[in-house]
This record gives sequence, C-alpha cells and structure tokens, in this order.
Amino acid sequence: MAANPLVSIEAYEALIYGLPDAFPCIQMSTLVVASIGPVTAVVRGEVHFGQRLYLRVIEVVSFRQRRIERYGYEMWRGDTELWWYDSWPHPDLPDLRSTDPHHKHIPPDIKHHRVPAPGLSFTAPNLPLLIQEVKRTYLVHNKTTG
Repeated sequence: MAANPLVSIEAYEALIYGLPDAFPCIQMSTLVVASIGPVTAVVRGEVHFGQRLYLRVIEVVSFRQRRIERYGYEMWRGDTELWWYDSWPHPDLPDLRSTDPHHKHIPPDIKHHRVPAPGLSFTAPNLPLLIQEVKRTYLVHNKTTG
C-alpha cells in the first residue's frame, strides 16, 4: 500500500477493502469505493462491530488533490445515533477553531453540541482513527475484538 493511500483510487480501495483484515473488531463492512469521475470517488457504506454498533461512512475523495473533499461519519447503536463527525465549517464558534472545520457532534444535544476533532484530516485517511476510537470506547471489554 502507498504511504498515502489518497494518491490513487487503487491505493484507497486497498485501504478500504483491507479494513476488516487490519481490524479484527470489524464483523462486516459494506463500504464501497465508487468512481464518480476520472480522479474522484465516493466511499459509502457501513462498518459493523457487533453489539448492534455500526459506523456509517460517506467520503468524497479527490485523487488529483490527494485529499478527502468532504466526509460524514455517524456512529450508531441500533436505532440510536451516538455521535457524528462532519467537516462543515463553523468559523463563528470559537470552541471549534482549533480543528476547524473538523468537529464532532455529541450528546446531550447532539445536533448543537459540537467539540473539536483532533486527528481528523482532509489529507490522510480518517477511518483507521475512527475504528480505533470505536474499539477503545465501545469494545474495551471484549478481548477478542482485535
């Protein structure tokens, strides 16, 4: 795999389709990388972890610019949304400036309660970081989750 898998659709497909092998805590992935132009793709689908936990993913990736153009990541347990990350800018919110536009929506008022999202990036894959967060936060008690 390339050092930065955002260099080509083939390299990013290798990352996306290799996630279940890299992270044994993933029980199933429906992620699909779909080309929408000569140098652009959309990644869409879900990553299932068991315990009714799943991560919904949407990314628009430009391989010409070697970057994620937009994303949305939503964590669910059954029918309950636990949190989401998005890249919509909020320059008017001083608390988010440290990672603008990257931020996380969390309870209690998930739509309006936003916190900075250190580690998220447009220039590197986010999914390994998010899978580690899910593993650390929700799967810590199960030693077989990898």
